[in-house]
Amino acid sequence: MRKLVLVAAAAIALGVSAASANAANITAQIDISDQTMTVYKNGFRQYKWKVSTARKGYHTPTGQYTVKWLSKNHRSRKYNNAPMPYSLFFHGGYAVHGTTDLKRLGSPASHGCVRLDPKNAATLFSLAEQNGLKQTKIIIRE
Repeated sequence: MRKLVLVAAAAIALGVSAASANAANITAQIDISDQTMTVYKNGFRQYKWKVSTARKGYHTPTGQYTVKWLSKNHRSRKYNNAPMPYSLFFHGGYAVHGTTDLKRLGSPASHGCVRLDPKNAATLFSLAEQNGLKQTKIIIRE
């Protein structure tokens, strides 16, 4: 209890809330060549999942991003109202989200988003909600 009080006092002195002082840094690192995502919490590997990134003729942006907004039950306005559960939007209309096309995970299949098994997308979504968007990074490498 004393540690929590000290952390809160230090956070107030620095101008941040106690909640953000205790928030974890979440990093989802996507490897396009391996079609995998590795999720780190405070630098420690927590999960490794298969993903699908852009198929031929489409592009998944590479780089480092902060999650901009979340949408739990999103549907694509661009692609026939396709379900995009547990979406974490990181760059314009690009998101990490769940997919119903599980058999294609592990190979390029999307229009540019990063697709996950919906259970894994829900886990990542929950981490982002709990820890804050500014604490949630998306890194995409070739």
